[in-house]
Amino acid sequence: MKTIQLRRYTLVDGEYDAFVAWWRSCIPQVRADAGFALEFAYGLPESNEFVWAVSTPGDEQAFLAIESAYMASDARAAAFDGIPQRIAEHDIRFVGEDHSV
Repeated sequence: MKTIQLRRYTLVDGEYDAFVAWWRSCIPQVRADAGFALEFAYGLPESNEFVWAVSTPGDEQAFLAIESAYMASDARAAAFDGIPQRIAEHDIRFVGEDHSV
């Protein structure tokens, strides 16, 4: 069993390229080191959107425990240090394996 979190962002106008470059250079490794698996990541430059998903083994509570440790980690803090807010809106939800089509 695994729990998947779908993350959909609308980016600040003019920040798409900078966000994607930063995300690619930091987030996959920082998340992997924290115990997450990257399921996918797609950018939609024409609509200024970025959509990605991460997962962890176990149920939603297990995911939340890993996420809590990640959010408080020095590695995450370092990845975000000095980075301007480039996300205008976000929608973050859990999806289950039983919802795949």
